[in-house]
Amino acid sequence: MSFLCLTLISVHGWQPQEAKAAPNFAKGADISWVPGMEAQGYKWKDKNGVQRDILEILKNDYQMNSVRIRVWVNPSNDYGNGYLTVDRAATLAKRAKDLGMSVMLTLHYSDSWADPGKQTKPAAWANYTFQQLMDAVYNWSRFVMTSMQAKGVTPDWVQIGNETNNGMLWNDGKASVNMQNYAWLVNSGHNGVKSVSSSTKTIVHLSNGYDNSLFVWNIGGLINNGANFDIIGMSLYPTSSDWSTKVNQTISNANSMISLYGKPIMITEIGMDYNQPTAAKNFIADIKTKVRNISGSKGLGVFYWEPQATPGYNSGYNKGAWQSDMKPTIALDGFLN
Repeated sequence: MSFLCLTLISVHGWQPQEAKAAPNFAKGADISWVPGMEAQGYKWKDKNGVQRDILEILKNDYQMNSVRIRVWVNPSNDYGNGYLTVDRAATLAKRAKDLGMSVMLTLHYSDSWADPGKQTKPAAWANYTFQQLMDAVYNWSRFVMTSMQAKGVTPDWVQIGNETNNGMLWNDGKASVNMQNYAWLVNSGHNGVKSVSSSTKTIVHLSNGYDNSLFVWNIGGLINNGANFDIIGMSLYPTSSDWSTKVNQTISNANSMISLYGKPIMITEIGMDYNQPTAAKNFIADIKTKVRNISGSKGLGVFYWEPQATPGYNSGYNKGAWQSDMKPTIALDGFLN
């Protein structure tokens, strides 16, 4: 069902549900490509070459307790590429919840990828006034949450935007142009989520977790403009030669954010080239341990981005953790223990 039909939906009989207690430390993966890959005929094997459900492999073989799922507003119908509508995302979330896994949503507030280089408004929102845009963010965030709950899922965490290094919903919410607008849009998403589940934690997520100046400008700017959110999210995609340095810089930045703003930290995306599996394993183990050991239990977890991807999937993604023979590399062993 399109978001545009939201105002016609009757919510009679719907009751808010709270998120159950999230894990003390989340070890997870973004699995958003899974339904599309399955539609294309992909079938995964474990390290012993036995074909099994990919979510069960992630949970039982690699001790993952959480998943991350992106949601676009009105995406292309190209299901083969895993472009997740709200209903498809809710179905995937239910599948993870049935395995006992916690769920993070990434709300892109776009019909396609939102990242540091592009934060394009959904086509249906393109000509909205700023007040209408705030209302749309609030209502759509609510719609996603109630759609999840209709499937029996209350997400533990929801990202308000994705890698919003320079804000979201450009140009109205471009941080370098109008930080206050960006803050108000974050509040609109935060309030929409909380109106459905006050215990669900909201996240503002930036890339380049090692870049302290970016985070001070963005997160500090949000807070100075009255933005409300619960957790600071970070991405980190180092190379096999600089990962150790980048991890240390990211942990230093995390401690800086905690000291300055008092908010906990979650590493919501990591990845490394599939053809460097030993380095990837060591990187995962190192960042997992150091985030978990952040003082005051303010390091909340680490998520790998789309580990189920095979080499070159979806026009060139090469940071997955499965090989073309559908068996995993050793990279995800870094999550063990």
